[in-house]
Amino acid sequence: MKICSQKQPVANRLIIDYNSSIMFKPNYIITNKLLSNIKKISSMVLELNNKRFSKVVLYELERSAREISTYASTSIEGNPLPLTDVKQILKTQPQNLRNSEQEVINYNKALEELNKSLPSGSKSFNLSLIISIHKQVVYKLMPKHQSGKLREEPVFVNDPKTRKTVYWPPDAKDVPQLMTDLVNFATASRGTIDPLIIAGIFHKQFVIIHPFMDGNGRTARLSTKVLLADIGLNTFNLFSFENYYNKNVTNYFNSVDILGNYYDIADSIDFTNWLEYFTDGIIDELFRVKKLLPEVSAGPETELMAYHKKILKFINEKGYISDRDYAKITNRAKATRSLDFKKLIDMGLIQRKGKGRATYYQLKKER
Repeated sequence: MKICSQKQPVANRLIIDYNSSIMFKPNYIITNKLLSNIKKISSMVLELNNKRFSKVVLYELERSAREISTYASTSIEGNPLPLTDVKQILKTQPQNLRNSEQEVINYNKALEELNKSLPSGSKSFNLSLIISIHKQVVYKLMPKHQSGKLREEPVFVNDPKTRKTVYWPPDAKDVPQLMTDLVNFATASRGTIDPLIIAGIFHKQFVIIHPFMDGNGRTARLSTKVLLADIGLNTFNLFSFENYYNKNVTNYFNSVDILGNYYDIADSIDFTNWLEYFTDGIIDELFRVKKLLPEVSAGPETELMAYHKKILKFINEKGYISDRDYAKITNRAKATRSLDFKKLIDMGLIQRKGKGRATYYQLKKER
């Protein structure tokens, strides 16, 4: 089947033989721009993967990327909290949260869970995963009967300025099949379609289906992150593709949204322009990470001092270290020694074991 739109292609039309069981067959063209973007991303990913960074640097980058992603993705949806407040909330984990603060906590937790599981490949991409992401994103923000549940009611998308309805998503009764078809497309196309195209198409089609009563944008972006891990970026948890969209929210919505009644326009939706915009965003973010790496490497917060290295060396040699052991190899005060252990724990380098006087520390095991 020809994957194309009515307009004249810039490059040759793409022809793909889809599995006949996949009902969702998106229209798009591999334009010269899209092809160039894919090649550029592949080159940048290869360059990043060939670099080697200390675990301390990677820890700091991952923390920063989660902060930026959490701020950007919630900000896109209208969350008023500035980045400085988001960082403080994630650091202090306050109680009695307002909805805007709960959104931040929820998104960050979802990111943490994905970052832990994606490198090990323990997350299979399926509808259950998407539903679990949604449940985390809207935790304490939606009624239980809607949290982690495909919608059973109609929804409408209004223009925020005019407050008039501009898009009517598909009926609730059709949502389960449409989501099944979309997931089948994303999984069955691996190996035959570039993962960047799969992820981009998934993102836009998810927004078109609008499968949940609320939290669709945040769930779409997190689910897309799972698919983007297939591009082979080993340090993908350092990357915040949500950041690009938040720089110009109007452009994002103009690119991903559609207007009209789903049933009138479904067969004519073309993904080409969105795919160009989508890959532009990934390039923009890869450049940001690339520029940031030397700065992070030189930053004082990521530098291990001599006394930190003594702790790690002792553990490497003996298997563990206690405060009593540490006191013998350093002249630092007890309160300062506790701070040294805490910093290494916060960096994800070591973990505390035991209690009270029996407390000791070991290297944190990779998951």
